[in-house]
Amino acid sequence: MYRLTVESEFSAAHHLRDYPGKCSQLHGHNYRVEVTVEGEQLDKSGMLADFGALKQACAEVVDRLDHRYLNEVPPFETTNATCENICRHLYDELAARLQLEGVRVAEVRVWESPGSSAAYRP
Repeated sequence: MYRLTVESEFSAAHHLRDYPGKCSQLHGHNYRVEVTVEGEQLDKSGMLADFGALKQACAEVVDRLDHRYLNEVPPFETTNATCENICRHLYDELAARLQLEGVRVAEVRVWESPGSSAAYRP
């Protein structure tokens, strides 16, 4: 199994509903996103996928969250924009967007601070 990982970043604000701590107040993060795809076969040029195409797809999805108040961005107007839910949202968007034969999104990891991350994999 081959795996490729690309990174992206975005900055956004949010607050957590029904949370007893400080995060119930408006605050922001500089998020770092890692997207890993995997597949078993390389193409004739010896690549699983083009890094540029992966970065472009990731940028298109992440840009919809950049410099936004996440509580106003679907699906976070009804679901808390936790690191875990952001991972799942990005995974769903990327899995629908990336239509590369034999390649699937294996994991999306989101770092909300240098020491704290969450990941989603199907």
